[in-house]
Amino acid sequence: MANKQQNTPVIQNRKANHQYFVDETFEVGVMLIGSEVKSIRDGKCTIGEAWIDVDEKKNEIWLIGARIDEYLFANRFNHFPERKRKLLAHTHEIQKMRKAKELKGCPIVPLKLYFKNRRAKLEIGICRGKD
Repeated sequence: MANKQQNTPVIQNRKANHQYFVDETFEVGVMLIGSEVKSIRDGKCTIGEAWIDVDEKKNEIWLIGARIDEYLFANRFNHFPERKRKLLAHTHEIQKMRKAKELKGCPIVPLKLYFKNRRAKLEIGICRGKD
């Protein structure tokens, strides 16, 4: 059988490379609704204004400010374009991010959104601001 190439887009945050030095990167999963997945596959997503928030009480991380446009054919089952999305990561990675944010004041920024083995993945980075 021949290998099938998927033409899934890679959504990048180009502003992050100009505004920050990236110290460490993590690959995390994203919890999405079906219409969001279809919209991302169409390339109707922006993560340029997004950031990552660490919830210390529940030990969770959230993607805030990302815009995934509504899918045209979803009708009443569509999603809200700018909702908070939960990110899936290991606890030791979440602890690293929390410590970097608290002690060093480093922002956590989404760098790239892509599909890997039919699952949505987000590459996030602990960054330092350029002076």
